[in-house]
Amino acid sequence: MTNEVTNEVTTDGRRLKGERRRRDLIEATLRVVAREGVAGVSHRTVAREAGVPATAAAYYFHGIDDLLTAALSICMDEDADRLRAIAAAADGTPRGLRALAELMGEIVTPQPSRLLAEYELFLLAARAPELRKPVRRWMDGLVEFARCYVDSPVRVQAFVGAFDGLLLQAMLVDQPPTVDEFEAVLRDLLLPKQESR
Repeated sequence: MTNEVTNEVTTDGRRLKGERRRRDLIEATLRVVAREGVAGVSHRTVAREAGVPATAAAYYFHGIDDLLTAALSICMDEDADRLRAIAAAADGTPRGLRALAELMGEIVTPQPSRLLAEYELFLLAARAPELRKPVRRWMDGLVEFARCYVDSPVRVQAFVGAFDGLLLQAMLVDQPPTVDEFEAVLRDLLLPKQESR
C-alpha cells in the first residue's frame, strides 16, 4: 500500500513538473513572438527564453506548429474565459460596458507584448485553418457579449470588428486609450443613442 501511495505521489509530482515546464515553454513562446514575430520561434530560441535545455521544447512539442498552436490556444482561451465571465455578468446596462472597457485597459497597458503576440498568432491562424478554433472561441465570446446589448446581427458584427480594431490601434500609439475612452466607444457601439451619452 505504501509503495502505491509513493508511486502516485511521484507520478503526480512528475506530471505537475511536466505541466509547469510545458506552461513555461508556452509563455516563452509568447515572449519570443512579441519580440521577434512568429518567424523567430524555434525550439532553440524558445528553450533559451524559458531557461531550459534546448531539447525540452522538442520533447514537449513535436514541431513548431504544435508549439504555436499551444501558445495560441492558451492565449485565446484565457482571454475568451475572461470575456465570457464579463458577458455572463453583463445585464445590458452600462456597468457591463465598464467591465469590458477595464479589461481592454488591462490588455493594452502598461506593455502590450502579450497582445502583440496574440495578434501575430491571430494572423497565423488566418493562414492555418487548424489554428482557428481558439480564435473562433474568442470571437464567439465577443458575440456573446454584444448580444447582451443588441439584437441586430449587423451591429454585433460591427462590434466584433471594432473591438479587435481598437486593440490593434492601441498598440500603434504612444499613449493607448484610457478605460474611459474605451467605454465611450463601447457605449456608442452597443447602447441606444439616448443611453450612450
